[in-house]
Amino acid sequence: MRTLNRLLLAGFFAITPLAVMAADDKPSADPEVTIRTEGDKTIQEYRQNGFLYAIKVTPKGGKPYFLVRADGSEGNYIRSDQPDMLIPAWEIFKW
Repeated sequence: MRTLNRLLLAGFFAITPLAVMAADDKPSADPEVTIRTEGDKTIQEYRQNGFLYAIKVTPKGGKPYFLVRADGSEGNYIRSDQPDMLIPAWEIFKW
């Protein structure tokens, strides 16, 4: 009986760190926002659990606008205020 109790206690201590690590990996409710500047524009990238779902572009002296995913594919975005406007995403060279 004593050996069984020791095995159960050792198993509990072995599993506890795994439960703590699993609790740290839960999805966050707050988006991660990355802010960068390109030329005269400020670009804010909104990510949820590493998934880029929206881009806010604020031109210097202009009205800000959002780019959102058109169909869920990578790199295909549309403007949220003008959904019929096509955003070019051509790839000229690839190394």
